[in-house]
Amino acid sequence: MSEYPPNASFHRICLTGVISCGDRITSRIKQGMTSVLRRQSSTSNENDVRMRNNRSSGHGAVNDSPPSSPAQPGDRGTRACCFCCLAVKSGNGTQGGPNSRIPLPERDDPPTHEEIESWGESFDKLMQSKGGRRTFREFLKSEYSEENILFWLACEDLKKEENPEIVEEKARLIYEDYISILSPKEVSLDSRVREVINRNMVDPTPHTFDEAQLQIYTLMHRDSYPRFLNSQMYKKLLEESQLS
Repeated sequence: MSEYPPNASFHRICLTGVISCGDRITSRIKQGMTSVLRRQSSTSNENDVRMRNNRSSGHGAVNDSPPSSPAQPGDRGTRACCFCCLAVKSGNGTQGGPNSRIPLPERDDPPTHEEIESWGESFDKLMQSKGGRRTFREFLKSEYSEENILFWLACEDLKKEENPEIVEEKARLIYEDYISILSPKEVSLDSRVREVINRNMVDPTPHTFDEAQLQIYTLMHRDSYPRFLNSQMYKKLLEESQLS
């Protein structure tokens, strides 16, 4: 006798079919959820990549007001890069205007043959000539004694000054450059003249260095001037001026 009631086999088959169907439904549901999760994960990854790219390219923000905008065609001339540019752009605000060019210093005319010839007549004529002083300075530079004429010229400039404050400042600079024993451009002066200068520096005047200037002038006259007249520099200059 069977342990199952009538029709038990039929019920068992039905139950088995239901269970199998339920398993298939559950499996499909799981597959669908897995697919959804994968799509969400892919979308999230794509968003992350976009955000990283935005951060690397533009730091994730839009700059509405850049720190510096490119110059517009009509903005030229509003800012000069240096003083020279500013000077060139002056004159009705346009380049090429009547006042736009920076005036260049006028070049001195070359000395005439007669003037160069007069330099050999006396040291005074040489030093009174602008071209003569310039040529003699080049000669002294070749002898490493340029400081002598530079000191003399500085004293001449001091004599023209009237403002007490400027006189004091220029006198101090002359002392530091040519009188101080620490200066590489110290001129050769005797002790008596140095004492006079030290007293005068208590209250400087345009004539503080008069004695020192005379001593250096005499030194150049007696020592350097004869060598200058016998130098190839002067002889060549004299010959070239005669041919021109």
